Amino acid sequence: MTPIRVVLADDHAVVRAGIRAMLEGLGGIEIVGQASNGREALALVEQHLPDVLLCDISMPEMNGLETTTRVVKEFPNVRVIILSMHTSEEYVWQALKAGATGYLLKDVEPSELDLAIKAVLDGTTYLTPSVSKQVVETYMQRLGNDANVKDVLTPRQREILQLIAEGKALKEIARLLKLSVKTVESHRTLLMNRLDIHDTAGLVCYAMRRGMIPPAT
Repeated sequence: MTPIRVVLADDHAVVRAGIRAMLEGLGGIEIVGQASNGREALALVEQHLPDVLLCDISMPEMNGLETTTRVVKEFPNVRVIILSMHTSEEYVWQALKAGATGYLLKDVEPSELDLAIKAVLDGTTYLTPSVSKQVVETYMQRLGNDANVKDVLTPRQREILQLIAEGKALKEIARLLKLSVKTVESHRTLLMNRLDIHDTAGLVCYAMRRGMIPPAT
């Protein structure tokens, strides 16, 4: 039987090691790549075309939500399961809106992980039982309300917003994205105008509310 091919993305090496051990214990699964951020995950998906991407939400440089959006759009045959510590309705909603077909908590048991992988490969959306029925109902309602609403930011602007919110300087952002500093400045100006937010603190708050970076502790 052909093994299920998986790419695993999480910025914590210990978490990756734990999930990897769990996957290997299930049998019938081949881990074809591991990434510490969304940008690496996207490159590995392009390289290996796995069946499933297991992806954390809160990752540096490119968060799991943006990674999910890119993967779903560019590699529609790849299923994305979000692995997260967050149980809040907003995180689940953002993950499903981005195109994830599964949402699990990081303390998942091996049997549930196995069930979730098989479910999404069968075309079913799998949400951990810890996510309440109310979250699912709200998601369906909001999906209807937001069906015709496009995100106000382009994918590139969302990338730059996350990096700004993470505290990276314009020169560093330009280096990471292989753009000129002037181009990054232009994107920053446009995204600020579109959001009507004109200071870095406001951008950080917006990114937190959208689940692009973890809340301040």
